[in-house]
Amino acid sequence: MLDTPAAARPQGLAVRCARAVLSPWSRLSLLVVLLAAAGACVLVFEPQRLLSDGWPRQLGGAAAVLVFAAAYGLCTAAFVPRPLLNLAAGALFGSQAGLGAAIAGTVIGAGIAFGLGRMLGQDALRPLLRGRWLNAADGQLSRHGFRSMLAVRLFPGVPFAAANYCAAVSRMGWLPFLLATALGSIPNTAAYVVAGARASTPTSPAFLIAMGFIAVTGLAGALIAWRKRHHLRP
Repeated sequence: MLDTPAAARPQGLAVRCARAVLSPWSRLSLLVVLLAAAGACVLVFEPQRLLSDGWPRQLGGAAAVLVFAAAYGLCTAAFVPRPLLNLAAGALFGSQAGLGAAIAGTVIGAGIAFGLGRMLGQDALRPLLRGRWLNAADGQLSRHGFRSMLAVRLFPGVPFAAANYCAAVSRMGWLPFLLATALGSIPNTAAYVVAGARASTPTSPAFLIAMGFIAVTGLAGALIAWRKRHHLRP
């Protein structure tokens, strides 16, 4: 029996190490570590202080809106609640600029989460989709991605981060995911932004209409989810 050449042994070891590092479960572990680190950063830096402390004075105009949109996206990927960020967008930039920053940040955050989930988690999690509800949800998102995601964004109820990572694990494409996120997020996001912009006058018609819209869409989403729950059955 011939001995393995000494030069081939390190090469074989490197290949095995590379396979271990790039394996689905290693990538999933990296995703868990990244999400845990992001959550820890949120606890340390407390982005919700924007509502009380305001935006840094060094930034103003269009640059401030762009920076806020980028920060919004990173915060949503780190599980900061979007309603809080939407209120901050309205309070800091007003209704129009605040809505633009919030929608841009929503798409950025959704894209970050979708990309991380697709690259690091899909290969490991797809073989585990054996439950009745998981299989049905995966099939719905894979076959009717745009329509399903649009409904999820229009009627709040499914957490933003959960919807992002569920879509990433499915076979849904990038374009329908981002487009449905952008279009479906406009109504509810606009209501929160207007509420944040008019928070100083809580008796104004705009504030009351925005809060009423938030309440009605939340109730409608709960009712639709309750009545359509049988669609998730095989």
